Amino acid sequence: MQWNDEQRAFRTTVAGLSEVFNADHIERDATGTFSRDHWKRLADTGLLGLPFGEEVGGLGQSLLTTLYVLEGLGQHCRDAGLSFSVSTHMVSVGVPLDRFGSDALKARFLPGITAGTTIGAHAITEPDGGSDVMGMRTTAVADGDDYVLDGGKTFVSNGPIADVFVVYARTGRPSNPAGITAFLVERGTPGLSVGQPIGKMGLRTSPLSELRFDAMRIPKSQVIGSVGAGFLVLDHVMKWEILCSFMINVGEMQHRLDRCVSYARSRTQFGSHIGAYQSVSNKIVQMRIDVETSRMWLYRTAEKLMAGEDVAVDIAIGKLLASEGNVRTALSAVQIFGGYGYTTEYGLEKDVRNAVAGTIYSGTTEIQHQRIAALMGLDRPQFRGKSATASRTET
Repeated sequence: MQWNDEQRAFRTTVAGLSEVFNADHIERDATGTFSRDHWKRLADTGLLGLPFGEEVGGLGQSLLTTLYVLEGLGQHCRDAGLSFSVSTHMVSVGVPLDRFGSDALKARFLPGITAGTTIGAHAITEPDGGSDVMGMRTTAVADGDDYVLDGGKTFVSNGPIADVFVVYARTGRPSNPAGITAFLVERGTPGLSVGQPIGKMGLRTSPLSELRFDAMRIPKSQVIGSVGAGFLVLDHVMKWEILCSFMINVGEMQHRLDRCVSYARSRTQFGSHIGAYQSVSNKIVQMRIDVETSRMWLYRTAEKLMAGEDVAVDIAIGKLLASEGNVRTALSAVQIFGGYGYTTEYGLEKDVRNAVAGTIYSGTTEIQHQRIAALMGLDRPQFRGKSATASRTET
Protein backbone atom coordinates (compact mmCIF):
# COMPACT_ATOMS: atom_id res chain seq x y z
CA MET A 1 0.00 0.00 0.00
CA GLN A 2 1.13 3.55 -0.74
CA TRP A 3 0.24 6.24 1.81
CA ASN A 4 0.19 10.00 1.30
CA ASP A 5 1.51 12.71 3.62
CA GLU A 6 -1.90 13.37 5.20
CA GLN A 7 -2.40 9.69 6.05
CA ARG A 8 1.10 9.40 7.50
CA ALA A 9 0.49 12.55 9.55
CA PHE A 10 -2.64 11.04 11.14
CA ARG A 11 -0.66 7.93 12.09
CA THR A 12 2.29 9.94 13.40
CA THR A 13 0.01 11.98 15.65
CA VAL A 14 -1.36 8.81 17.28
CA ALA A 15 2.14 7.32 17.58
CA GLY A 16 3.28 10.47 19.36
CA LEU A 17 1.16 9.53 22.38
CA SER A 18 2.93 6.21 22.91
CA GLU A 19 4.87 7.37 25.95
CA VAL A 20 1.65 8.51 27.58
CA PHE A 21 -0.20 5.27 26.84
CA ASN A 22 2.68 2.97 27.77
CA ALA A 23 3.97 4.54 30.99
CA ASP A 24 1.89 2.35 33.32
CA HIS A 25 0.20 -0.16 31.02
CA ILE A 26 1.30 -3.20 33.03
CA GLU A 27 -0.03 -1.76 36.29
CA ARG A 28 -3.36 -0.81 34.71
CA ASP A 29 -3.67 -4.28 33.24
CA ALA A 30 -3.11 -5.79 36.69
CA THR A 31 -5.89 -3.68 38.20
CA GLY A 32 -8.17 -3.70 35.15
CA THR A 33 -8.28 0.09 35.05
CA PHE A 34 -9.74 1.97 32.08
CA SER A 35 -8.01 5.35 31.70
CA ARG A 36 -10.43 8.13 30.82
CA ASP A 37 -7.46 10.50 30.53
CA HIS A 38 -5.88 8.34 27.85
CA TRP A 39 -9.24 8.03 26.13
CA LYS A 40 -9.57 11.82 26.00
CA ARG A 41 -6.03 12.30 24.72
CA LEU A 42 -6.67 9.80 21.96
CA ALA A 43 -10.01 11.41 21.10
CA ASP A 44 -8.27 14.79 20.83
CA THR A 45 -6.20 13.44 17.93
CA GLY A 46 -9.38 12.98 15.89
CA LEU A 47 -8.93 9.21 15.64
CA LEU A 48 -12.46 8.41 16.81
CA GLY A 49 -13.93 10.50 13.99
CA LEU A 50 -11.72 9.26 11.15
CA PRO A 51 -14.38 7.45 9.03
CA PHE A 52 -17.27 9.84 9.75
CA GLY A 53 -18.38 12.94 7.88
CA GLU A 54 -17.26 16.45 8.75
CA GLU A 55 -20.91 17.46 9.26
CA VAL A 56 -20.93 15.36 12.49
CA GLY A 57 -17.44 16.37 13.62
CA GLY A 58 -15.55 13.59 11.83
CA LEU A 59 -12.58 13.75 9.49
CA GLY A 60 -14.24 12.16 6.45
CA GLN A 61 -11.48 9.63 5.80
CA SER A 62 -11.73 6.33 3.96
CA LEU A 63 -11.84 2.85 5.47
CA LEU A 64 -8.26 2.27 4.26
CA THR A 65 -7.00 5.39 6.02
CA THR A 66 -8.84 4.39 9.17
CA LEU A 67 -7.22 0.96 9.09
CA TYR A 68 -3.78 2.46 8.48
CA VAL A 69 -4.08 4.69 11.54
CA LEU A 70 -5.51 1.86 13.67
CA GLU A 71 -2.58 -0.34 12.67
CA GLY A 72 -0.32 2.43 13.96
CA LEU A 73 -2.30 2.52 17.21
CA GLY A 74 -1.69 -1.20 17.67
CA GLN A 75 1.99 -0.82 16.90
CA HIS A 76 2.63 2.02 19.34
CA CYS A 77 0.07 1.53 22.14
CA ARG A 78 0.81 -1.26 24.61
CA ASP A 79 -2.61 -0.86 26.25
CA ALA A 80 -4.46 -3.38 24.07
CA GLY A 81 -7.62 -2.91 26.13
CA LEU A 82 -7.73 0.79 25.30
CA SER A 83 -7.23 0.01 21.61
CA PHE A 84 -10.02 -2.59 21.75
CA SER A 85 -12.39 -0.12 23.43
CA VAL A 86 -11.61 2.39 20.67
CA SER A 87 -12.49 -0.12 17.95
CA THR A 88 -15.67 -1.21 19.75
CA HIS A 89 -16.79 2.39 20.18
CA MET A 90 -16.17 3.43 16.58
CA VAL A 91 -17.42 0.32 14.86
CA SER A 92 -20.24 -1.01 17.01
CA VAL A 93 -22.04 2.31 17.48
CA GLY A 94 -20.59 4.90 15.12
CA VAL A 95 -20.63 2.75 11.99
CA PRO A 96 -24.26 1.51 12.22
CA LEU A 97 -25.49 5.00 13.09
CA ASP A 98 -23.59 6.49 10.17
CA ARG A 99 -24.73 3.85 7.69
CA PHE A 100 -28.29 3.11 8.82
CA GLY A 101 -29.36 5.77 11.32
CA SER A 102 -31.97 8.41 10.60
CA ASP A 103 -30.81 11.99 10.10
CA ALA A 104 -32.20 12.84 13.53
CA LEU A 105 -30.28 10.02 15.23
CA LYS A 106 -27.07 10.96 13.46
CA ALA A 107 -27.38 14.62 14.38
CA ARG A 108 -28.15 13.76 17.97
CA PHE A 109 -25.49 11.15 18.70
CA LEU A 110 -22.68 11.07 16.12
CA PRO A 111 -21.00 14.34 17.17
CA GLY A 112 -20.46 12.91 20.66
CA ILE A 113 -19.26 9.59 19.21
CA THR A 114 -16.70 11.29 16.95
CA ALA A 115 -15.50 13.57 19.76
CA GLY A 116 -15.28 10.73 22.28
CA THR A 117 -17.44 12.60 24.79
CA THR A 118 -20.07 9.90 24.31
CA ILE A 119 -18.75 6.35 24.70
CA GLY A 120 -20.49 3.58 22.79
CA ALA A 121 -21.00 -0.17 23.18
CA HIS A 122 -23.11 -2.79 21.50
CA ALA A 123 -25.10 -5.61 23.04
CA ILE A 124 -25.60 -8.72 20.93
CA THR A 125 -24.35 -11.82 22.79
CA GLU A 126 -26.69 -13.49 25.30
CA PRO A 127 -25.82 -15.73 28.26
CA ASP A 128 -27.32 -18.84 26.64
CA GLY A 129 -26.64 -17.93 23.03
CA GLY A 130 -22.94 -17.36 22.45
CA SER A 131 -22.42 -17.11 18.69
CA ASP A 132 -26.02 -18.21 17.97
CA VAL A 133 -27.39 -14.78 17.04
CA MET A 134 -30.53 -16.23 15.48
CA GLY A 135 -31.42 -17.87 18.79
CA MET A 136 -31.49 -14.64 20.80
CA ARG A 137 -34.19 -14.41 23.45
CA THR A 138 -34.24 -10.68 24.10
CA THR A 139 -37.54 -9.44 22.69
CA ALA A 140 -38.86 -6.07 21.57
CA VAL A 141 -42.64 -5.72 21.36
CA ALA A 142 -44.33 -2.73 19.72
CA ASP A 143 -46.56 -0.71 22.04
CA GLY A 144 -47.83 2.59 20.67
CA ASP A 145 -44.89 4.83 19.78
CA ASP A 146 -42.43 2.62 21.65
CA TYR A 147 -40.90 -0.81 21.72
CA VAL A 148 -40.75 -2.65 25.04
CA LEU A 149 -37.56 -4.67 25.49
CA ASP A 150 -37.12 -7.59 27.87
CA GLY A 151 -34.11 -9.87 28.25
CA GLY A 152 -30.40 -9.62 28.82
CA LYS A 153 -26.99 -9.46 27.17
CA THR A 154 -23.53 -10.45 28.30
CA PHE A 155 -19.89 -9.80 27.37
CA VAL A 156 -20.73 -6.19 26.51
CA SER A 157 -17.40 -4.48 25.79
CA ASN A 158 -17.35 -0.90 27.17
CA GLY A 159 -20.55 -1.77 29.06
CA PRO A 160 -19.57 -0.28 32.45
CA ILE A 161 -18.43 3.03 30.89
CA ALA A 162 -20.77 3.39 27.90
CA ASP A 163 -23.20 6.26 27.48
CA VAL A 164 -25.09 4.64 24.59
CA PHE A 165 -25.65 1.07 23.47
CA VAL A 166 -26.70 -0.50 20.20
CA VAL A 167 -28.97 -3.33 21.34
CA TYR A 168 -30.16 -6.14 19.08
CA ALA A 169 -33.52 -7.70 19.95
CA ARG A 170 -36.00 -10.09 18.39
CA THR A 171 -39.03 -8.40 16.84
CA GLY A 172 -40.14 -11.38 14.76
CA ARG A 173 -40.13 -15.15 14.76
CA PRO A 174 -37.15 -17.00 16.27
CA SER A 175 -34.44 -18.07 13.81
CA ASN A 176 -35.78 -15.63 11.22
CA PRO A 177 -33.05 -13.24 9.93
CA ALA A 178 -35.79 -10.67 9.29
CA GLY A 179 -36.90 -10.93 12.91
CA ILE A 180 -34.07 -8.93 14.50
CA THR A 181 -34.00 -5.17 15.01
CA ALA A 182 -31.25 -2.82 16.23
CA PHE A 183 -32.07 -0.09 18.78
CA LEU A 184 -30.08 2.82 20.15
CA VAL A 185 -30.40 2.85 23.94
CA GLU A 186 -29.14 5.59 26.24
CA ARG A 187 -27.65 4.86 29.63
CA GLY A 188 -30.10 5.74 32.36
CA THR A 189 -33.13 4.58 30.37
CA PRO A 190 -35.71 3.21 32.84
CA GLY A 191 -35.62 -0.59 32.79
CA LEU A 192 -31.95 -0.75 31.78
CA SER A 193 -29.56 -2.27 34.33
CA VAL A 194 -25.81 -2.27 33.75
CA GLY A 195 -23.98 -5.02 35.64
CA GLN A 196 -20.70 -4.82 37.50
CA PRO A 197 -17.46 -5.17 35.52
CA ILE A 198 -16.61 -8.78 34.68
CA GLY A 199 -13.06 -9.91 35.42
CA LYS A 200 -11.38 -11.59 32.49
CA MET A 201 -8.20 -13.20 31.23
CA GLY A 202 -7.00 -10.44 28.91
CA LEU A 203 -7.93 -7.01 27.53
CA ARG A 204 -8.50 -6.13 31.16
CA THR A 205 -8.44 -2.36 30.66
CA SER A 206 -11.44 -2.64 28.32
CA PRO A 207 -14.32 -3.04 30.79
CA LEU A 208 -16.94 -5.73 30.23
CA SER A 209 -20.38 -6.20 31.76
CA GLU A 210 -23.85 -7.67 31.43
CA LEU A 211 -27.02 -5.71 30.61
CA ARG A 212 -30.60 -6.40 31.71
CA PHE A 213 -33.76 -5.04 30.13
CA ASP A 214 -36.94 -5.11 32.21
CA ALA A 215 -39.90 -3.62 30.35
CA MET A 216 -37.49 -1.02 28.93
CA ARG A 217 -39.34 1.37 26.64
CA ILE A 218 -37.48 2.66 23.58
CA PRO A 219 -39.09 5.14 21.15
CA LYS A 220 -39.58 3.79 17.64
CA SER A 221 -37.53 6.77 16.47
CA GLN A 222 -34.48 5.04 18.00
CA VAL A 223 -34.66 2.03 15.71
CA ILE A 224 -31.45 1.88 13.66
CA GLY A 225 -32.34 1.21 10.04
CA SER A 226 -35.77 -0.35 9.92
CA VAL A 227 -37.70 -2.93 11.90
CA GLY A 228 -36.42 -6.39 10.98
CA ALA A 229 -33.19 -5.07 9.44
CA GLY A 230 -31.04 -5.85 12.49
CA PHE A 231 -29.25 -8.76 10.84
CA LEU A 232 -28.31 -6.53 7.89
CA VAL A 233 -27.02 -3.90 10.32
CA LEU A 234 -25.04 -6.49 12.26
CA ASP A 235 -23.55 -8.00 9.11
CA HIS A 236 -22.25 -4.56 8.07
CA VAL A 237 -20.92 -3.90 11.57
CA MET A 238 -19.13 -7.25 11.76
CA LYS A 239 -17.25 -6.59 8.53
CA TRP A 240 -15.95 -3.31 9.91
CA GLU A 241 -15.35 -4.80 13.36
CA ILE A 242 -13.14 -7.60 12.05
CA LEU A 243 -11.19 -5.28 9.76
CA CYS A 244 -10.61 -2.61 12.41
CA SER A 245 -10.03 -4.81 15.47
CA PHE A 246 -7.66 -7.17 13.74
CA MET A 247 -5.75 -4.46 11.93
CA ILE A 248 -4.96 -3.17 15.42
CA ASN A 249 -3.70 -6.69 16.14
CA VAL A 250 -1.49 -6.52 13.05
CA GLY A 251 0.14 -3.42 14.51
CA GLU A 252 0.65 -5.24 17.80
CA MET A 253 2.17 -8.18 15.94
CA GLN A 254 4.54 -5.85 14.09
CA HIS A 255 5.75 -4.33 17.37
CA ARG A 256 6.24 -7.82 18.80
CA LEU A 257 8.21 -8.89 15.73
CA ASP A 258 10.47 -5.83 15.89
CA ARG A 259 11.07 -6.43 19.57
CA CYS A 260 11.99 -10.08 19.03
CA VAL A 261 14.37 -9.28 16.16
CA SER A 262 16.15 -6.71 18.31
CA TYR A 263 16.37 -9.11 21.26
CA ALA A 264 17.58 -12.02 19.10
CA ARG A 265 20.38 -9.85 17.73
CA SER A 266 21.57 -8.71 21.15
CA ARG A 267 20.98 -11.68 23.44
CA THR A 268 24.03 -13.99 23.56
CA GLN A 269 24.03 -17.66 24.51
CA PHE A 270 26.89 -20.15 24.09
CA GLY A 271 29.02 -17.58 22.30
CA SER A 272 26.47 -16.48 19.66
CA HIS A 273 23.48 -14.22 19.53
CA ILE A 274 20.37 -16.34 19.79
CA GLY A 275 19.10 -15.25 16.38
CA ALA A 276 21.86 -17.36 14.87
CA TYR A 277 20.15 -20.50 16.12
CA GLN A 278 17.66 -21.93 13.67
CA SER A 279 15.13 -22.79 16.36
CA VAL A 280 14.89 -19.09 17.19
CA SER A 281 15.21 -17.68 13.68
CA ASN A 282 12.48 -20.00 12.40
CA LYS A 283 10.08 -18.64 15.01
CA ILE A 284 10.91 -15.08 13.99
CA VAL A 285 10.50 -15.86 10.30
CA GLN A 286 7.07 -17.36 11.01
CA MET A 287 6.19 -14.22 12.97
CA ARG A 288 6.99 -12.11 9.94
CA ILE A 289 4.93 -14.38 7.69
CA ASP A 290 1.98 -14.03 10.08
CA VAL A 291 2.31 -10.23 10.15
CA GLU A 292 2.67 -9.76 6.40
CA THR A 293 -0.05 -12.25 5.47
CA SER A 294 -2.57 -10.80 7.93
CA ARG A 295 -1.82 -7.22 6.88
CA MET A 296 -2.04 -7.99 3.18
CA TRP A 297 -5.28 -9.93 3.52
CA LEU A 298 -7.07 -7.33 5.65
CA TYR A 299 -6.12 -4.40 3.41
CA ARG A 300 -7.10 -6.35 0.30
CA THR A 301 -10.44 -7.24 1.87
CA ALA A 302 -11.03 -3.60 2.79
CA GLU A 303 -10.40 -2.57 -0.82
CA LYS A 304 -12.91 -5.15 -2.01
CA LEU A 305 -15.48 -3.98 0.55
CA MET A 306 -15.06 -0.37 -0.58
CA ALA A 307 -15.58 -1.52 -4.18
CA GLY A 308 -18.88 -3.15 -3.21
CA GLU A 309 -17.67 -6.72 -3.74
CA ASP A 310 -18.81 -9.75 -1.75
CA VAL A 311 -16.27 -10.22 1.05
CA ALA A 312 -18.00 -12.85 3.18
CA VAL A 313 -15.25 -15.44 2.72
CA ASP A 314 -12.48 -12.84 2.79
CA ILE A 315 -13.65 -11.48 6.14
CA ALA A 316 -13.75 -14.94 7.71
CA ILE A 317 -10.30 -15.84 6.36
CA GLY A 318 -8.86 -12.51 7.47
CA LYS A 319 -10.23 -13.04 10.96
CA LEU A 320 -8.66 -16.49 11.14
CA LEU A 321 -5.29 -15.34 9.80
CA ALA A 322 -4.97 -12.40 12.15
CA SER A 323 -6.41 -13.96 15.31
CA GLU A 324 -4.48 -17.22 15.05
CA GLY A 325 -1.33 -15.38 13.95
CA ASN A 326 -1.62 -13.04 16.92
CA VAL A 327 -1.72 -15.96 19.36
CA ARG A 328 1.13 -17.72 17.57
CA THR A 329 3.42 -14.67 17.56
CA ALA A 330 2.64 -13.90 21.21
CA LEU A 331 3.58 -17.43 22.28
CA SER A 332 6.75 -17.31 20.16
CA ALA A 333 7.77 -14.02 21.74
CA VAL A 334 7.47 -15.51 25.23
CA GLN A 335 9.58 -18.46 24.13
CA ILE A 336 12.24 -16.27 22.51
CA PHE A 337 12.56 -14.12 25.62
CA GLY A 338 12.65 -17.23 27.81
CA GLY A 339 12.34 -16.57 31.53
CA TYR A 340 12.02 -12.84 30.93
CA GLY A 341 9.07 -13.47 28.62
CA TYR A 342 7.27 -15.33 31.37
CA THR A 343 7.51 -12.43 33.82
CA THR A 344 4.92 -9.68 33.99
CA GLU A 345 7.63 -7.02 33.81
CA TYR A 346 8.24 -7.52 30.09
CA GLY A 347 4.55 -7.46 29.19
CA LEU A 348 4.78 -10.44 26.86
CA GLU A 349 2.65 -12.78 28.95
CA LYS A 350 0.01 -10.07 28.79
CA ASP A 351 0.21 -10.22 25.00
CA VAL A 352 -0.67 -13.92 25.12
CA ARG A 353 -3.70 -13.30 27.33
CA ASN A 354 -4.86 -10.47 25.11
CA ALA A 355 -4.36 -12.43 21.90
CA VAL A 356 -6.50 -15.37 22.99
CA ALA A 357 -9.54 -13.08 23.06
CA GLY A 358 -9.31 -12.62 19.30
CA THR A 359 -10.05 -16.29 18.71
CA ILE A 360 -13.37 -15.83 20.55
CA TYR A 361 -14.89 -12.39 19.90
CA SER A 362 -16.36 -11.40 16.51
CA GLY A 363 -17.20 -15.05 15.87
CA THR A 364 -15.04 -17.85 17.24
CA THR A 365 -12.38 -19.64 15.23
CA GLU A 366 -14.75 -22.60 14.95
CA ILE A 367 -17.58 -20.41 13.66
CA GLN A 368 -15.30 -18.89 11.01
CA HIS A 369 -14.32 -22.35 9.76
CA GLN A 370 -17.97 -23.36 9.60
CA ARG A 371 -18.89 -20.19 7.75
CA ILE A 372 -16.19 -20.67 5.14
CA ALA A 373 -17.24 -24.30 4.69
CA ALA A 374 -20.87 -23.26 4.24
CA LEU A 375 -19.93 -20.64 1.66
CA MET A 376 -18.04 -23.38 -0.19
CA GLY A 377 -21.18 -25.50 -0.25
CA LEU A 378 -19.98 -27.84 2.47
CA ASP A 379 -22.65 -27.03 5.05
CA ARG A 380 -24.79 -29.71 6.63
CA PRO A 381 -27.58 -31.14 4.41
CA GLN A 382 -31.10 -29.98 5.15
CA PHE A 383 -33.48 -32.90 5.02
CA ARG A 384 -36.63 -30.75 5.01
CA GLY A 385 -38.65 -33.14 7.17
CA LYS A 386 -37.30 -36.37 5.66
CA SER A 387 -35.45 -38.86 7.78
CA ALA A 388 -31.70 -39.14 7.40
CA THR A 389 -32.16 -42.76 6.36
CA ALA A 390 -34.56 -41.84 3.57
CA SER A 391 -32.18 -39.17 2.29
CA ARG A 392 -29.26 -41.59 2.19
CA THR A 393 -31.42 -44.14 0.35
CA GLU A 394 -32.44 -41.60 -2.31
CA THR A 395 -28.81 -40.67 -2.82
